[in-house]
Amino acid sequence: MTDNRTRPDLYLLSGVSSALEAALAARFTLHRADPPVTTRAIVGGGTSVVDAPLLDRLPALEIVAIHGVGHDGIDLAATRARGVVVTTTPDVLTDDVADLAIGLMLAVQRRIVANDRAVRQGGWQVPLARRASGRRIGIYGLGQIGKAIAARARPFARELHYTARTAKTDVEGVFHADIASLAAACDVLILAAPGGAATRHIVDAAVLAALGPDSILVNIARGSLVDEPALVAALRSGAIAGAGLDVFADEPVVPDALVAMEQVVLSPHQGSGTVVARADMAALVVANLDAHFAGSPPLTPL
Repeated sequence: MTDNRTRPDLYLLSGVSSALEAALAARFTLHRADPPVTTRAIVGGGTSVVDAPLLDRLPALEIVAIHGVGHDGIDLAATRARGVVVTTTPDVLTDDVADLAIGLMLAVQRRIVANDRAVRQGGWQVPLARRASGRRIGIYGLGQIGKAIAARARPFARELHYTARTAKTDVEGVFHADIASLAAACDVLILAAPGGAATRHIVDAAVLAALGPDSILVNIARGSLVDEPALVAALRSGAIAGAGLDVFADEPVVPDALVAMEQVVLSPHQGSGTVVARADMAALVVANLDAHFAGSPPLTPL
């Protein structure tokens, strides 16, 4: 246990589990608002924002440890210019996020949530669902999570399609250079790409129209990838058949229109929301910080 007078200052930029907070409190002096200029570390979540103005306020900052894999809110050019290390928690949440993507795909097509609600309300006669097997499945973004989704999707897929920066030799599937081509070739489009300016509203009205009226959208990536009003319009008009969404444009706000739709399955950004994944993520955050303050390279720097 470090003496209070010698513990480095750490800014908690997002909520963390009680176990992670206890581990951090044993090593640092924690601040939840108005971090002092002596702050040497930040712990944030996948949607946390660390921009140049914040960095200017914290001249002693050395490391930003993200509890997740998303880092589109981090100004990496600014952190690099100031010599601030940025770490994330990759790998340990890959399987759980991929599992949820497949779960949402099945839940939408087989009406699992709607049928559960009908039975709980005393109903029994429900509309027929879509077959989940034998579909053309497309994955937008083939990083670690995208590849894990592809491995899980293959048994369901008549055809597997994907986009990436380049065609992959270690993935069986049809490569598409852009999302418009991918959407036109698919019955199920699963989003697994990072957020940020390059992918903002990459799924717009034209992409949704290319998917077609028997197709569904699954998003376990970032809400910013989807033009949410365009998605609502497409679902209302029948331009697409349904959607499974773990992320939204303005979390935790979910549009009332999506909440009211029976063909939409909603999840509160829980891709990594398992006991094992969250414990492993917390341990990796602490390990990255411990390594840095011991004078060693962090385990998972960007």
